[in-house]
Amino acid sequence: MAQSNVKVIAGESLQEFTREVLIRAGMPPEDAATEAEVIVWANLRGVDSHGVQLLPWYVEAVDIGHMKVKPNIQIVKETPAALSIEADHAFGAVVTVFAMKKAMEKARNLGIGWAFIRRTNHQGAIGYYPLMAAKNDMAGLTWVCGNTSMTPFGSKFPGLANNPIAISVPGKRHRPLVLDMATSVAAGAKLLVAKDKGTSIPEGWALDEEGNPTTDPWKARILLPIGGPKGSGLSLMLECLGSLIVDFPKVEPVVLGKEPPFGMGSMIGNPDRIRQHIQNSVVVAIDIGTFTDVDRYKEHIDNMIDGLKSLPKAEGFDEIFVPGEPEWRTYEERTKNGVPLPEKTADNLRKVGERFGIKLPLT
Repeated sequence: MAQSNVKVIAGESLQEFTREVLIRAGMPPEDAATEAEVIVWANLRGVDSHGVQLLPWYVEAVDIGHMKVKPNIQIVKETPAALSIEADHAFGAVVTVFAMKKAMEKARNLGIGWAFIRRTNHQGAIGYYPLMAAKNDMAGLTWVCGNTSMTPFGSKFPGLANNPIAISVPGKRHRPLVLDMATSVAAGAKLLVAKDKGTSIPEGWALDEEGNPTTDPWKARILLPIGGPKGSGLSLMLECLGSLIVDFPKVEPVVLGKEPPFGMGSMIGNPDRIRQHIQNSVVVAIDIGTFTDVDRYKEHIDNMIDGLKSLPKAEGFDEIFVPGEPEWRTYEERTKNGVPLPEKTADNLRKVGERFGIKLPLT
């Protein structure tokens, strides 16, 4: 399949477009600014699967009342070091930024802070949230307990979620390390990017609805776990530490046959599927200065990065990358030259903009 034409939009313009769409959809301006920043941050870093291509889905979810522009976010339980939050179907970035700020406050006081989130919507590229901590001389951790779209190792049924996990720590000379990975071979939203580009997906990413391997993103229904039993096991344990702590299980009702699996498929124009999409999350902040000298810690990070990048390279490799490094380079390039969007993505955004009387700012 051939790749479609590409449209380019300046990052700031794309963020303002997204913010304005959300405001006109009914979201308070401050929340719209937060959501737009997280969405476009993904595009700027080259994580297009979690960027503005999701905006039409979000708007449709607002239309049917599933994603709430004015949710009743509540702290339902709290201790000096942790809190539990009822998100009430909030936009993911809105409640997760709130949660990380609360976790960081607790970390400043006690050295560590935890926040458990119940019933949130899609959170975008979750590396944004631990990076908030890293920018404040803390270590950050975030994971998501999502919908059952991935097969457990040894099965062909989507009985687990491809729960993503992200960790970020600060450097001194180097940018923060940012590990952001799904527990599947590839994030499910990458199938949407392949559809918009008109390209196939690599072998080993997904199965079709009969459980057979496929490279067609339109036929892909079940994701495969990264590292076989390792990705499968990690996903399960994240569910145990997230969803079950807030008493909103995602896996149990599916594997017991009480609810249908989520799987993979189009969200747009599928209100029943949109309503099924809801998730839980955990964010953690660790105040480095509580346990060790911050500058010394950052020097250790820098030294490790320098040492790793100077190691002998394997055949076929020109450079050794550390977590987040390719994305930082893309961020610098796209901040300067704009965000490339597949023509289909741009067309979908244009339609959303027309509905609200907003012009898509193509360069």
